[in-house]
Amino acid sequence: MIELLAHLVVNAALLLIVARLVTGLRVEGWGSAFIGALVLGLVNFFVRPVMVILTLPLTVLTLGLFLLIVNACMLWLVSVLVPGIRLRSFGAAVLASLLLSLLNLAVSALVAPGGPVVQLRMWGI
Repeated sequence: MIELLAHLVVNAALLLIVARLVTGLRVEGWGSAFIGALVLGLVNFFVRPVMVILTLPLTVLTLGLFLLIVNACMLWLVSVLVPGIRLRSFGAAVLASLLLSLLNLAVSALVAPGGPVVQLRMWGI
């Protein structure tokens, strides 16, 4: 339970950071960011797998790059559902989802068992 809460707080913080970096994304504060992180987790759990299966031919055709569009759609859906989160354009959604994914990957690598050095060795770096 504590891990889930910590994960939500980290995702809320990353959402706020991404909102500072991407001009088309606006998050009104910690409350909206926390609710947005919770809704994003639920959307990624329930909606994203269906979208991935439905768009599988396009994802294979684009060598996986279409998953960026799927992630942007999930972020766009969160902005529709959470009142304190606004996206101006789909391009901003794509950029924000890309940054959010990269930051989540970096945080996951830092807190993974064995630390970042073990993770980098597993990736062959």
